[in-house]
Amino acid sequence: MKKILLCNLYNFIFLSWLELVFQLSVFDEFSKSSVINIFLYTLFCSVLITILTTFFNKKVNKVNIYIIYTILPVLYSIQLVFKNMFNTFFSFSLFALTDQALEFSGTIFKLILNNIIFIILFFAPLIITIIFKNKIVIERVKNIKHILLEIILLLLSITTFHLYLNTQKGEYLSGYSLYYEVNQNSLNIQKLGVLNSYKLDLYRVIFGFKEKIKSVNTQENKPKEDDIFDYEYNNLDLNLDKIKDKNSTIYNYIIQNSGTKKNKYTGIFEGKNLIYIVAESFSEIAIDKDLTPTLYKLTNSGFVFDNFYTPNYLSTIGGEFQALTGLSASHEILSTWRSGKNYFPFGLSNVFENLDYKTYAYHDHSGYFQDRYKYLSALGFDNFKACYFGLEKDINCNIWPESDVEMIDKTTSDYLNSDEPFMTYYMTVSGHLGYTFGNAMAKKHRDEVEDLPYSTSVKAYQATQIELDRALELLLERLEEAGKLDDTVIVMLADHYPYGLTLSEINEISKYERDSIFEVNHNKLIIYNSKLKTVNIDKPCASIDVLPTVYNLFGIDYDSRLFAGSDILSNNEGVVLFENRSWISDKAIYDSSKNTYKSRTGEDVSKDYIDHINSVVNNKIAFSKEIINKNFYSVIFEK
Repeated sequence: MKKILLCNLYNFIFLSWLELVFQLSVFDEFSKSSVINIFLYTLFCSVLITILTTFFNKKVNKVNIYIIYTILPVLYSIQLVFKNMFNTFFSFSLFALTDQALEFSGTIFKLILNNIIFIILFFAPLIITIIFKNKIVIERVKNIKHILLEIILLLLSITTFHLYLNTQKGEYLSGYSLYYEVNQNSLNIQKLGVLNSYKLDLYRVIFGFKEKIKSVNTQENKPKEDDIFDYEYNNLDLNLDKIKDKNSTIYNYIIQNSGTKKNKYTGIFEGKNLIYIVAESFSEIAIDKDLTPTLYKLTNSGFVFDNFYTPNYLSTIGGEFQALTGLSASHEILSTWRSGKNYFPFGLSNVFENLDYKTYAYHDHSGYFQDRYKYLSALGFDNFKACYFGLEKDINCNIWPESDVEMIDKTTSDYLNSDEPFMTYYMTVSGHLGYTFGNAMAKKHRDEVEDLPYSTSVKAYQATQIELDRALELLLERLEEAGKLDDTVIVMLADHYPYGLTLSEINEISKYERDSIFEVNHNKLIIYNSKLKTVNIDKPCASIDVLPTVYNLFGIDYDSRLFAGSDILSNNEGVVLFENRSWISDKAIYDSSKNTYKSRTGEDVSKDYIDHINSVVNNKIAFSKEIINKNFYSVIFEK
C-alpha cells in the first residue's frame, strides 16, 4: 500500500509541477479559487494516472508511464508556444485552421527556442522517471484493498473538485461558470488548469456547447436620447415569431436589444464609392509624421477615433471575420466561417451590389490560404483577385511578404476607369511577421529605419508599415488623378495588433506603457473623405462596430439588432469586448482574469452595472456563435 500511495504522490507532484511551470510562464496573478480548482483536479488526474500505471504487468505499466509522461509535457508545450505565437491558446476546434501554423513553421521553431527553458522544465519529470524507473515502476496491483483504495481516492477527489466548484456558483466567470455555463478556453486554462481545459475543450468540440442568453435590464440597455432629435432605429421588420420557433438564443438576443438609432451622420456618404481595407498587423505605434505621413494624415482627418481597439482573436482570420461581419469572433466559429457556406445578407459585396455598385476584392498573398476565396465569395465577392487567383500575373508573388504597393499599383485601373460607383475591399499582407530584415518589406525600407533608436525587431516592423503607408499614398494619388477622391470614402482598420512583437518591444515605440489585455489592442480606425471635416469620437469602440457604422454612414437599410457590434456614431453605450471576456465601456474597465473592475470616469460604478455589461458581452458572443454555426441569417431572411 505504501508504494501505491507513493505513486499517487509522485504523479500528483508531476502534474502540479506541469501546472505550476505553465501558470508561472504565462500568467502574472492567481486567485485562491483558481489555485484550489487546479490542484483538486490535478489530484483526481494523479489518481487516474496511478490506476493506469499500476493495474497491469510491469512491462505495460512502464510503457504507460513513458507514454503519459511524454504526451503531457507535449500538450503543455503546445499551449505555451501557441500562446506566444498568437496571444491566444490552442483549442481542438482550431484543427481546421492548422495550415496557418504550418505556413509559419520557421516562427514556431524560433518560439520553441525562445521558450526552451520552460519546455525543458515540462520534460524534467520524464527525465527523472527514466533515471529512477526501477523505483517508480511497479508490478501489477493484485490486492483488492489496493484496488478499492484507488477507486475511493478517485471518487473522493472528483467529488471534492465538484463540491468546491459549487461554492463558486453564481459568480460570473468563476470556475463553476466556466465548467457549466460559459465556453472560454483562455479562462478555462487560467482558472481550471491546462488538463481540465483540454478535457472540456475536447468534449465541447465533439458534443457541442451552447451558451444561453442572459437576461439584461432593458432600461439599462436603453440608448441615451439625443438632445435635439428623436431618430428612428436602424431596424427592419423581422418575423420574430418565426425566429422564436427556430432559435431561442437569437430570439432572446433580439428582443432584449433595441438596436441603434439613426443619427445626424446617417447617409452622409450615400452614393459615394467605398474602399474598405483590413491592414495586416497595422498599429498606431507605426504612425509617424515623417516616416508614415499618409497614415498620419488619414488617422488625423475625417472621423478620428480616440478609443478604438482591434481585439486579437487567434490571428488574421479572426480579425478579418470581425471586420467583415460585425460579429464577435471565437475559436468555435472560425472554421465554419472559413468554409464559405454561410449566407451573409449584410456582406459588403452583397449589400453594395444591391445598390448597383461594382464590387472588387484583392489580397496580395495566396487566395487559397485559409480558404479566403471561399468566405469572400459568401460575402458576395465573385471576382476576387489574389496570388494564384490572377494577381500573380501582375505582382511578385514569390517574395514574403508580398508588396502592398504593387497590389495597389496593379488593381486601381480595375475600378477607377469606370463611371459606375464601386466598392473595393483590400486585405493587405506587407505588415506580416516575422520582423527581421529577412522580411522582404522590412528589407525594402531598411535604410529609412536604420537610425531609429529601437531594437531590430521594432525597426523591421516599422519598415513593413512604411510599405503600407506608401500603398495608401499611391491610392490617394490614383483617386485624385481619376477625379474620384472627393467622391470616395476610405475605411481602414487592422486585423490585429502586431503580435509578432513582444509587449516590451511594442512599448519601446509606444507613446505610453501598454498592458497585455487592453492597451496592447488600442489602435486607430480610419474613416476618411477629403471633404469631411475632422470629427473627434471618444466612445470606446472596436472592430465589430465598423461595419454597422459604415452602413449607417452610407444610408443603407440594415437591422442593427443582427450584429454584435453597433454603430459607433449612434447614442448607445460603447462596449469593447476582448478575447477573454474582459471589456471596456463608457463607464468602466473589467478584467475577467482577476474579476476586478475600475471606473473610467472617476464616478462610482455599481456591481449591478458590471453584471449588466457582463451579460451584454456574454450575449454578443452567444449570438455570434449561433448566427454562424446555425447559418441563421439564411433562416431569418428565408434564403
